[in-house]
Amino acid sequence: MRYLITGGAGFIGSHLADALLGRGDEVFILDDLSTGAMENIRHLKSYDRMHYWIDTVMNEHLLAELVDECDVVFNMAAAVGVRRIIDSPVRTIETNIDGTAAVLAAAHKKKKLVFIPSTSEVYGKNPKVPFCEDDDLVLGPTVKPRWSYAASKAIDEFLALAYWKEKGQPVIIGRLFNTVGPRQTGRYGMVLPTFVTQALASEPITVYGTGEQTRCFCYVGDAVKALIDLVQAPEAVGQVVNIGSDEQVTISDLARRVKKATRSRSEIKYIPYRQAYGEDFEDMLQRVPSLEKIKKLTGFRPTTTLDGIIEKVVSYFRKQVPRKYDVGTRGRK
Repeated sequence: MRYLITGGAGFIGSHLADALLGRGDEVFILDDLSTGAMENIRHLKSYDRMHYWIDTVMNEHLLAELVDECDVVFNMAAAVGVRRIIDSPVRTIETNIDGTAAVLAAAHKKKKLVFIPSTSEVYGKNPKVPFCEDDDLVLGPTVKPRWSYAASKAIDEFLALAYWKEKGQPVIIGRLFNTVGPRQTGRYGMVLPTFVTQALASEPITVYGTGEQTRCFCYVGDAVKALIDLVQAPEAVGQVVNIGSDEQVTISDLARRVKKATRSRSEIKYIPYRQAYGEDFEDMLQRVPSLEKIKKLTGFRPTTTLDGIIEKVVSYFRKQVPRKYDVGTRGRK
């Protein structure tokens, strides 16, 4: 099979490329490197089945050529991270909506299957957990930019489903819940790499808010397997599917686990949301997916525990800068 991954030099996209090439597939990557990095795919250059272009999905002619070359499109190009949402709301909205529209339009000409990644953020402030795919989406007011990302991804979903229902364009939508692992950066507000790098550098581990908000973290390798299995399941076409883990943890407990795993001397420091993101910031207290639908479609269950994920992320950052991140290798007295 031949796959196009837009955003293929990003965190999830690069791991997806790893998995597909490892299966013997041919992979085409299109990435403008706005949040991705060549370092994420440099190791893949030895494959003669890997091809990449540094450009944007808004390059209509190039996108059309690449779509024609492939059997399936993974549209992983998107604006990501709370910090990016707060600092660049215009770019967030335009990147998500315009990019998805461009990919769907190109794929429609040849009816190529498109996987559209969405997010647990679309459930918003719905107090019902676990979140099921047909639950109401409860977003905050438009004056709070925190919700612009969720709204833009909801529009992506509406647009993809409209292409399916009106034009017969095959699509699958996956709502990802806190996917984490090696290569993820804390630059845009991702909590686990931020905690790990802070702990390894013996800096304060900064928890925003009370720390009692809960999340479910899914290892990127498990998420990637789910993505590949979904595009091979004909009954998943036209569906919205949760992808993640249902193992809950509070952010405070996550900080403690990271501190223990790194054997760090860092203090855990609590910072009010208003200090971190401004007065008009809102957060979701819980994000727990129902995994019944994806289990029925593919048999998916995450296999990597949270402690296992933390170990992998710690190991990754120690290998990146071993001299800088040598906390825990000297022993404790």
